[in-house]
Amino acid sequence: MGAQISNSTEVRQSAILGLGVYRPQRVVSNDEICETIDSTDEWIQSRSGIKNRRFAGEDESVLAMAIASGRKALEASGISAEQIGAVVVATSTYPSQTPQCSAVVADALGTGGPAAFDVTAGCAGFCYALSIASDMVRLGTEDYILVIGVERMSDSTEPTDRAVRFIFGDGAGAVVVGPSDVTGIGPVVWGSDGSQSQAIRQEPDWLTFAKDPSQRPWIKMEGTAVFRWAAFEMGKVATQALERAGVAMEDLGAFIPHQANGRINEVIARSIKLPESVPVSDDIAETGNTSAASIPLAMEEVIRTGKAKPGELALLVGFGAGLSYAGQVVTLPPLAQD
Repeated sequence: MGAQISNSTEVRQSAILGLGVYRPQRVVSNDEICETIDSTDEWIQSRSGIKNRRFAGEDESVLAMAIASGRKALEASGISAEQIGAVVVATSTYPSQTPQCSAVVADALGTGGPAAFDVTAGCAGFCYALSIASDMVRLGTEDYILVIGVERMSDSTEPTDRAVRFIFGDGAGAVVVGPSDVTGIGPVVWGSDGSQSQAIRQEPDWLTFAKDPSQRPWIKMEGTAVFRWAAFEMGKVATQALERAGVAMEDLGAFIPHQANGRINEVIARSIKLPESVPVSDDIAETGNTSAASIPLAMEEVIRTGKAKPGELALLVGFGAGLSYAGQVVTLPPLAQD
């Protein structure tokens, strides 16, 4: 038998070392949204819990927001850009398929050319990317990884579409994942249901648009199907994530579900019998649904508002297009100081 491949078998623990977010300057109220759709502020709030959302301006591109949030995450973690061994960006709205967003972000932050790749898993994208980064750190592939969730959903929703326009917003959130003396990121529970892929979709595809530019691709959604799936299936995912992490619900400092719909999150909290003592992120009220950016933005909201503190445990559950889902228990990280 010839020479054999050498590889370290040491398994480390991983944790989120710092969190940074970027929220666009422009606040868009329900009244403004209703200028182009047939709806009312009262109806939107009662059905979704959304009061306002942020829409990015011309100088707030996906790339610009990703860089800004990444810079803040580095600051909060105390890790230098040169120490980053990989950059992972979760997004569905970066306008170029090539080159990947992550490589440009890595260069802009001065990381010195680490591994860089994008993850496209819809609203579950950040939790997917976080799990990948955690495993890379645990196995020693890299010491420090920058994970970013970023979206400009305002570019992807047709302004007169009553079913989706009021739901989505823009923003970015980033974390630095690195080695830890104790477990800071629990095992992931993830999966997909491609049989319901049409529930959230882009329509038409870009090849159709290339042939007929009058057919602009937009995000389309079957709201009832998505609500039913998320409200009744994500409770199982949340429970499994807690079980795999060996954490009791009473030990949580916060429950941070994807900010898809306030009513969905209420149903999930009831289905898992979440104690009233555990706060639930309500970032959707002022930020809307920011897809892959939703979880880090919601994480920042519970820490910034004092609902939970760095060092406490939080249950994350992301779900959306695919249909895809992912959940894990994490220790809340420190925030960048504005």
